[in-house]
Amino acid sequence: MTNRPETDDEPPGNRDESDPSRRPSEPPEAAVSGPVGHPDDLRDQPPRDRELVINLRARAALLRRVRQFFDDRGFTEVQPPCLSRDQIVDAHIDPIEIAGSALRLPAGVAAPRYYLQTSPELAMKRLLTLGIGSIYSLGPVFRGGERSVRHNVEFTMLEWYAVGAGFDEVIGQTIAMVREVLGIGPPQMLSYRQLFRDQLGIDPIDCPPQALCDLVAEVDEELARGFLEPAIGAGDAELLSDARDAMLDVLLTETIEPRLGDASLVIRNYPLSQAALARPSPDDPQTAERFEWMLGGLELANGYHELLDADELRRRNLLNNRKRVATGRQPLPVDSSLLAAMRRGLPACSGVALGFDRLVMLAQGTKDIADVIPLTIEEA
Repeated sequence: MTNRPETDDEPPGNRDESDPSRRPSEPPEAAVSGPVGHPDDLRDQPPRDRELVINLRARAALLRRVRQFFDDRGFTEVQPPCLSRDQIVDAHIDPIEIAGSALRLPAGVAAPRYYLQTSPELAMKRLLTLGIGSIYSLGPVFRGGERSVRHNVEFTMLEWYAVGAGFDEVIGQTIAMVREVLGIGPPQMLSYRQLFRDQLGIDPIDCPPQALCDLVAEVDEELARGFLEPAIGAGDAELLSDARDAMLDVLLTETIEPRLGDASLVIRNYPLSQAALARPSPDDPQTAERFEWMLGGLELANGYHELLDADELRRRNLLNNRKRVATGRQPLPVDSSLLAAMRRGLPACSGVALGFDRLVMLAQGTKDIADVIPLTIEEA
């Protein structure tokens, strides 16, 4: 599972700022229960430091509650490596590379290059093929170029795989966990198709490309021309599909999501072209069994009924590398240890990736990731 990168207009927070509007708000009543802080022992600290310590204590309590949720349901916690010679091939997420020589290992031991993992998915799926059963991981991941009020290059991801669970079951599991730890009500649920019909009056899958282009032009006319004209000019079906997905993403992030505000909404059944590592939906063959949960203006979780076909994964890896090259990125290794493991047999499962720092942000009522992690990349 991977969460798609987002773009924020707001610059990163800075702990040295004195503007009171940049300080985290007091934790809401629905925040994590338990010992989230003891203000009396912090009375002599500057207000910004005191609020950060309170948030970090709340973070520790939330870590315990999340682990308890999965432990109670028979999941095994695993600790995948942060450094690997393999990497999930994503069209838009950039891993941080480290030369094998930097590890100073004996000749012939190290690979030419390693990657700080953008997700624990690759290692976790290799473990699933060993018969370990349902597993979860709660640890650091890394993504190059990501720093804003919602992002840090290093952040904490909660990822889990429920063996034997179907698509609806893992959505329900995600909702149950978040509701339990945040004390919130149930979200609204809509298909991707229905969301676009409700908000823009179009079917995102069957809508003609030019109609999508006209809608994007209302956001950015030059951007719209840059998406569609090269694809039409080349007469390339894959380029046209890529342009469609890019235009849909602009409409979702720039037009629809601002309208949602702080709503709690699970969006399910994404277009098949945006399947990532999800299976096609048996209910709508033009869509995939993939969901995202938008909560409080944040993309909180991204989940799939996991793809089991190694050949299809390789095809999608090649397509993602083509997209990477088209946007000036370096291609990533296609034939990975994950492909080999899947050919041995990945059990039927569903998986979810959830941004843990964002969960803490929601619990503590803050809009800046700097308020809920010990040190941002510029301070580390």
